[in-house]
Amino acid sequence: MQQFVCLSGLPRSGSTLLSAILSQNPLIHAEGNSAVCQLMWDMQQSCLTTAKEQLQANGREKTTTYDLISQIPKIYYKHISENIVVDKCRSWTIQANIALLEKYIDKNYKIIILERSVTDIVKSFVKLYTKNGVTGDIESKLLLPNSEPIMRSIAGVNWAKKHNQNKHFLFINYDDLIGTPEETIKRIYDFCGWTYFAHNYNNIECKYPEDDNVYGLKGMHKIRHKVEAQANSTVLSSKTIEKCQQIDRLQSIGSNR
Repeated sequence: MQQFVCLSGLPRSGSTLLSAILSQNPLIHAEGNSAVCQLMWDMQQSCLTTAKEQLQANGREKTTTYDLISQIPKIYYKHISENIVVDKCRSWTIQANIALLEKYIDKNYKIIILERSVTDIVKSFVKLYTKNGVTGDIESKLLLPNSEPIMRSIAGVNWAKKHNQNKHFLFINYDDLIGTPEETIKRIYDFCGWTYFAHNYNNIECKYPEDDNVYGLKGMHKIRHKVEAQANSTVLSSKTIEKCQQIDRLQSIGSNR
């Protein structure tokens, strides 16, 4: 592994599709949701709390902590042969996790951040939950303050937009990925410094499918073989639509700043 690039952003915004497209390039490894970020965070917390006393007593507080955390991505991806890893995790836009990236992986880190209209995200989730037999007030639960998977992701994306002075973040809108895929993929290649590869947008296969039974949502990471827009006839309440539009305006979701 010569380069570690992060893929983050909002849910239901094309990360599985993008990973499948990028995986067509034999130099790129882009699989499903990664545990790397969580593992690095958990190891750091252990070194700072439960294991701190032992590390200090044996003079290992700094060196061992660094070695343990910095080796996690290499161990996680030790089985791959590709030079480039695209690590997918929505938590990479959280400020504390960006600090992990900068300290333990690469000071010149790069994060691709996917965005989409919150209205479309909520409609997509409602459709998915309904197909899985979930009932009740799905809409309002999706937009509770600081909740997963939407609201915390929005906070992370918004933070990144305000702190992109060093151009560590590339913002990609879902509509651009679907509407102009080649142009959008070229933007990603330019951002990451990769030699362009001719991708096929009409015959896409998920090279590393996730077991959606683990998430309890069948079809959560299902992708179409062709990059194209698909209508969603899900009808949201006027209250939900108003709230989604308000969030879009306040958080500037959809802009590529």
